[in-house]
Amino acid sequence: MADFGFSSTADEVLAERDLSGRTVFVTGGYSGLGKETARAMAAKGAHLILSGRDEAKLAGAAEEIAGETGATVDTLVCDLASLDSIRSAGKEANERFDKIDLLINNAGVMACPRGETVDGFERQFGTNHLGHFLLTSKLMPLVEKGDHPRIVNLSSRGHHLDQVHFDDPNYSDREYDKWEAYGQSKTANVLFSVGLEKRFGNRGIHAYAVHPGGIQTNLGRHLSEEDIANLRKRMTISAEREPGSGGGFKTIPQGAATTCYAATSPDLEGKGGYYLEDCHVADRDDEDPTGSVRSYAIDPENAERLWQLSEELVGERFAG
Repeated sequence: MADFGFSSTADEVLAERDLSGRTVFVTGGYSGLGKETARAMAAKGAHLILSGRDEAKLAGAAEEIAGETGATVDTLVCDLASLDSIRSAGKEANERFDKIDLLINNAGVMACPRGETVDGFERQFGTNHLGHFLLTSKLMPLVEKGDHPRIVNLSSRGHHLDQVHFDDPNYSDREYDKWEAYGQSKTANVLFSVGLEKRFGNRGIHAYAVHPGGIQTNLGRHLSEEDIANLRKRMTISAEREPGSGGGFKTIPQGAATTCYAATSPDLEGKGGYYLEDCHVADRDDEDPTGSVRSYAIDPENAERLWQLSEELVGERFAG
């Protein structure tokens, strides 16, 4: 088995995989990591469903990937910041498609100014977690029809920045901090994976959260020059503490590698609920500044509290 790590690319991770006959659904599939993940999987024979809120960008990405790989690429418009849009997209997906083998919950926003989704949720928690929570629920009938299905939720080392504040997830009673809000949403992505594994693992549906690495994509469109400088500083410290890691920032092909690993690696067959980084299951460590998963992000009780809170906020029980 190949020993993948920091510098591995999506194509390298998928080199020995055959995804013919597999249907892969990717949110945020028209740019950045989502697009590269989709392209790499299409190149190995997968049927793609690209989802995002911009119909024109979806069409452009679909045409480009299909032209390069020869794959069948479908699109589905869905705005993760609108529960009505998600419900409509879920209904359309179940009418149009037969199954989903790999669900890649990739889309997200990072460190944005204070704002709310259509339904009044804090924008990062609402989009990054609640949007994917409801979409996954709506797509679960298709996932249940998949062959050895897996669900991959893109989290981040940013989960180190904060826990989920169950009593005030939407900053109703506390001062907004864009990085803490990002951290809360990324912790929620990990806890969602733990919750999914508990409920569906015994049915053969396994879930994973991944840290793709530090990558310069349009996810960082809200960052100031000071934010970027601070990120570079943290990356430099991390690289110094991890000799041979390849440095701070990853390329987009390197950033998509851990997602592809989580979605396809035989090493993970029959098990899940893990947080992965650099194409391996991360250690649990509450002090390590250069990596690892925080214990609060994989705590089963926290996962249950988040699941119940999420059902309450979206106004319905999770399917399945």
